Amino acid sequence: MSISEQLDKASAQLKGLSEKASAAEANANAAKAKDKAALKQRVDAAEVDAKKTSDDLKVSAKEAKDETTQWWGQVQDNWKSHVAKVHKDVEEAKANLKADRAEARAKRAEANAAAAVEFAYAAIEEAEYQVLNAALARLDAEDAEAAT
Repeated sequence: MSISEQLDKASAQLKGLSEKASAAEANANAAKAKDKAALKQRVDAAEVDAKKTSDDLKVSAKEAKDETTQWWGQVQDNWKSHVAKVHKDVEEAKANLKADRAEARAKRAEANAAAAVEFAYAAIEEAEYQVLNAALARLDAEDAEAAT
């Protein structure tokens, strides 16, 4: 294989690495935004559903002419408020516990990602050295052959 063919092959491989690195960067950035956007969308949908249910319950209670039905509507509203407060308190307690664990997991994942990127960078540096060294060795071999 000639030096030109070797360098063409190595150049194509390095280009592939570069494209893969660019794609990985784009995916990492997209995943951040995508996950947050998907979560935001779910939160918004849940809020709309909860408000609609609450509004429907209030309309139903107001439309009722029977005093007992109105009283029952008020009891349901009070119960719903109580349940919402209990859920909120439980979620806050879970969030505090989960936050500590999630923070530790996130730090480990970030450290692993940084180490992997550093390893990939070192591998690319080594690949560049090896490609150039191979080209030089090929030139030396061709010179030695021409000298004989």
